[in-house]
Amino acid sequence: MSEQVLSQILATLSSLHASQQLLSQKVDRIQAEKVHESKIKDALFLRPSRPSSATPAYSGHSDSDMDTLVSPTFAPATLGHPESSMYSDPPVLTTYPDQEGIKPYKMNWGATDPAERGPIIVSRLPSSFKIRNALGAYSGSYSIYRGLAVAMGDLPFDHRPNFENTQPVIEIQQQPQWSDPTKIVSMDPFGHLTSTLYKSEIEDQDLDIRPTIAITRAHMIVPELQDELKNGGLAVDGKVIVNESGELNVHKAAVDPVWYLPGVAARLNVEEGFLRRSLFENSGGMFPELITRPDIKVFLPPIGGLTVYIFGNHELLSDPNTRLTVRVHDECNGSDVFGSDICTCRPYLIYGMKEAVKEAQNGGVGLIIYFRKEGRALGEVTKYLVYNARKRGGDSAEKYFARTENVAGVKDMRFQALMPDILHWLGVTKIDRFMSMSNMKHDAVVEAGIPILERVAIPDELIPPDSKVEIDAKIAAGYFTTGNIPDAADLKRTVGRGWDNFHH
Repeated sequence: MSEQVLSQILATLSSLHASQQLLSQKVDRIQAEKVHESKIKDALFLRPSRPSSATPAYSGHSDSDMDTLVSPTFAPATLGHPESSMYSDPPVLTTYPDQEGIKPYKMNWGATDPAERGPIIVSRLPSSFKIRNALGAYSGSYSIYRGLAVAMGDLPFDHRPNFENTQPVIEIQQQPQWSDPTKIVSMDPFGHLTSTLYKSEIEDQDLDIRPTIAITRAHMIVPELQDELKNGGLAVDGKVIVNESGELNVHKAAVDPVWYLPGVAARLNVEEGFLRRSLFENSGGMFPELITRPDIKVFLPPIGGLTVYIFGNHELLSDPNTRLTVRVHDECNGSDVFGSDICTCRPYLIYGMKEAVKEAQNGGVGLIIYFRKEGRALGEVTKYLVYNARKRGGDSAEKYFARTENVAGVKDMRFQALMPDILHWLGVTKIDRFMSMSNMKHDAVVEAGIPILERVAIPDELIPPDSKVEIDAKIAAGYFTTGNIPDAADLKRTVGRGWDNFHH
């Protein structure tokens, strides 16, 4: 690099730094202005209503010195009349760790004792606002729908869940991995016990604390497995397959993501500050406290979570002497639900489920872990754009990943490094049969300290013809196979259905 180019780069960086400082000073001045004398009357905010004399008034801003923070002002909500807003002053856009009144509730991630660890507090209600120890919102992406419901007057802004009879239907025993801050960084291991472990904080301190895990039981009916039952591939045992209709007995847990940011950064091998900045910028600046509150280490991101389906005795999951079959599956709505034949997702999911059921019937445990990572976490819109580019440009295994990169800029954004957390939560210490060909999933599990004894590929007869493009490209890129690995010539010869082969 020439000295002239280096000088230009340094000058540009210096200019950007000066601009950033100037912008920061302007923002500080704007935030420091007293705005509580005026009312918001433009279309961005609902017309506020005055708090009643019986309602304590909370000023929703900082004083002119930016060192005193008071909780947001809320007026009584009138259900069904959204024009009577409960938000009566401008919102607090961000807070800082050195502001007077800011005192986060204790959060000792990795502590064995849940009382010592502390609850996850993310609510912006007055009772919780100044002591929040987490960023984001409960319910992940569904928090946006909650906002709509409040805005429309269908839901009181201060609604508190009634947790009566909501407790887990089975007990997931606390595992040593729960106390290792390097083992679990993307979920709250105590998230299913919130309403009992932190009952005092909820009832006596009036804190809005909610579960991030729920555990229930169900009967499932899967048409392909009903066919297996009729054809003799499966048999009724009264415990796992409970009757001749093919109903499956299953326990399942829904898990919302809860990220311990230092642990997530370490797992992804990035610097925490840079991770925070990237999350802030790439979510449209939705969470400014990712930048302004480095003291808060927990983040509830607005993304989908996962669901665990357990076949067999859940108490044996952590028993190293019990056989365990596992399928880790990432969401594919088009195939999983609607049967699209451009990929192997549903056939592999059903095959994994069948083998999990058989394992449970033989005295082991079967586990299906279903992540909401649609289209390799690129999203369904991006996935369909890629489909169009593939089919219009000549769909071949040779060009499979290039088509995705042209649109998305990356082959895959699932980044499986966080995936093994759910296995640690369940106490899994080894997997006998891993129903996945993915090298990324395999490597993430093994690197997490969980050995895999056998990898099981999808049988050739279950691969739809149009999905050969995908499966061959993935095998050539490193996916596990017991067959031949396609070479460059093979990838050119593997082609999928073109637009002319579709019925219009």
